[in-house]
Amino acid sequence: MSHRIPTVYIASSDLHGIGVFAGEDIAIDSIIEICPVILIPEKDIELIKKTSLNNYYFEWGENLKSGIIALGYGSVYNHNYSPNAVYTFDFESNSVYFYALREISAGEEITINYNGVPENKEKVWFDN
Repeated sequence: MSHRIPTVYIASSDLHGIGVFAGEDIAIDSIIEICPVILIPEKDIELIKKTSLNNYYFEWGENLKSGIIALGYGSVYNHNYSPNAVYTFDFESNSVYFYALREISAGEEITINYNGVPENKEKVWFDN
């Protein structure tokens, strides 16, 4: 399954080159996007880490030892320690859901915390 608010778009970002933006106001708790995923088996993770895809995959599974590439805009949302969106995994449908944590204004970049929990301030693997 896939779904996206039609006015969400990708554009140049001051954070990390490109990002996902709101084309119109998005209400709190709205589903921004549902992304199908490409599964990366555990045995391939070390290979992915040696490629440019290392910055675009999510850890996946109960033990977080496998991975996914989220299709749609899913792998393009930028990191922020004070995000305006959050993601959740649906392991049954092999999808990632992106929700608005607060109202997001038109033109605002949509960001997530790469640590998986909006309140988690642990350092990520790149300079932010």
